[in-house]
Amino acid sequence: MAPANCSNCHRPTEVSLHESINVALDPELKARVKDGSLFVWECPYCGTRNLLRYQTLYHDPDAKLMVWLLPGGQEPPQAVADAVKDLEGYTFRLVREVGDLVEKVNLHDAGLEDTVMEVCKWVTRHELAQKNPEALDAPLRFLRMEGADNELVMALPLKGQMQVLNIGFHVYEDARGILSRNPSIHPAPGFATVDAAWLSKFIG
Repeated sequence: MAPANCSNCHRPTEVSLHESINVALDPELKARVKDGSLFVWECPYCGTRNLLRYQTLYHDPDAKLMVWLLPGGQEPPQAVADAVKDLEGYTFRLVREVGDLVEKVNLHDAGLEDTVMEVCKWVTRHELAQKNPEALDAPLRFLRMEGADNELVMALPLKGQMQVLNIGFHVYEDARGILSRNPSIHPAPGFATVDAAWLSKFIG
């Protein structure tokens, strides 16, 4: 438990935090991560729903996935990074926002690679920017795959409104081809950040 103040009425209350999430030990937490409810609390006084921003380590042993949410900009403790670095077959990621954690889990569950998805999003933003330049810097986010053709469903905020886009799976396959031809584009070892800023170091 930790103290928190409502963003609307500013009255304090105690809220539950999960600084470690092992979905093998507590499977119900995975669904609450995926729908974001684990990071939202409702004010008991005015009913306002507030977003919680705190650090947590998400661990899915079956999927061999660890994602460290560190909103404050700090880095994972070196002792922890050293302790897990020899785990074989694991994907380690560092994210700063709750939405980024949700996206990493959704991508892994869909059997997709986040490195390929970042290239896919880069291509998609540039195509959209031909008609709407605002799309070039918009935070495009993967939601899910759907349909027999495995279309990629993505969310894109434009002009103050959230738009949902369906992208053909061939765009993802093309992005995977771009990465295979450019092996220098790869994450750093350990808890790596893989996002648009990471990709911009390789693709202008």
